[in-house]
Amino acid sequence: QVQLVESGGGLVQPGGSLRLSCQASENIFSFNAVAWYRQAPGKERELVASIAGGGYTNYADSVKGRFTISRDLRNGVYLQMNNLKPEDTAVYYCNANRPTVHYWGQGTQVTVSS
Repeated sequence: QVQLVESGGGLVQPGGSLRLSCQASENIFSFNAVAWYRQAPGKERELVASIAGGGYTNYADSVKGRFTISRDLRNGVYLQMNNLKPEDTAVYYCNANRPTVHYWGQGTQVTVSS
């Protein structure tokens, strides 16, 4: 069973930065893609950013230019979040997927508030 463990969430003021980390129990390059999703209260879970096996990245329009997804050879997946806004407040989930299955972490809370 694939395990994804997130860390790095917290409370930050508008305009601030946070870096989320996700540690996978398997080689992340064995997945089709790894990604970050988020879910705000009362809203559906949405894709924030993804990185495919070949390195292609994709971002939600709302975070383009502010967030950066990256990965490393130690099975880590990261989300650098800059210029955070109150509307970025949500639980952020790490995701890894293969053709017929998605794996999820437990989520980490990000709260942007003054």
